[in-house]
Amino acid sequence: MNVRAIVVDDEGPARSELSFQLGRLEDVAVAGEARDGDEALRLIEAVRPDLVLLDIQMPGRTGFEVAREIVARRIDTRVVFVTAYDQYAIEAFEVNAVDYLLKPIDPDRLAQAVGRVRSHLEASRLAAGGAAALREGELERIAEYVTQRPIRRAQLAVKCGDRFLLVQAGDIIYASLADDVITVAAGSLIGTSSCRTLDELQASLDPAVFWRVHRSHLVNINKIKEVVPWFSRNYILKMKDSKGTEIPVSRAQTRRLRSYLKL
Repeated sequence: MNVRAIVVDDEGPARSELSFQLGRLEDVAVAGEARDGDEALRLIEAVRPDLVLLDIQMPGRTGFEVAREIVARRIDTRVVFVTAYDQYAIEAFEVNAVDYLLKPIDPDRLAQAVGRVRSHLEASRLAAGGAAALREGELERIAEYVTQRPIRRAQLAVKCGDRFLLVQAGDIIYASLADDVITVAAGSLIGTSSCRTLDELQASLDPAVFWRVHRSHLVNINKIKEVVPWFSRNYILKMKDSKGTEIPVSRAQTRRLRSYLKL
């Protein structure tokens, strides 16, 4: 699938380098470059690209303002942010960015981001083709379902110290709430989530995989190492993180756990 891209950055060398790297990828064409937000929006309106590689800090409109304007104008394009700063990762995904790349751009990461854009484009085209064959009443029901359905995210930002690291949702082992802070363990790292509540975090994850086993604990059912019997026929879950964190199972969730694990 061909991908038409435009590059937006206020620094000429950065635009040239990114355009060069894009040109080395198969079936990717750079359809234009812009040096600021206003020029970018004019170019996006004219070209209607598949992909916009967008710097964040620019004179005039910021990259986030451009992204929000793309949504407001209902322009069907995908945004990948390209920046030297990692502290904007959460805000980037709040405006539905497909990916977030840090300068200097690694060619493999750029290829991965373009691959994600291709997947988004293919899914949209398949959905459009299928929708054309549906009756009007079916379209209305699907539209209502999509509007009400929570967005399941493939990646989430976890704050570690003064940095935000992007982790795959499937790598999350557990999330626990204490003193209004949500601690997240994912792979070998432990950090905090910017979500205000566990309900908010849970809504962005696959409910078949992430179970609210306790009002203060959300676990990845595939990351349980051991189920330890506890008093009153309850259980403690030992998780697969490096510390073997123990998480209690509430009485209300015990029956579900027994059924699922055939205990």
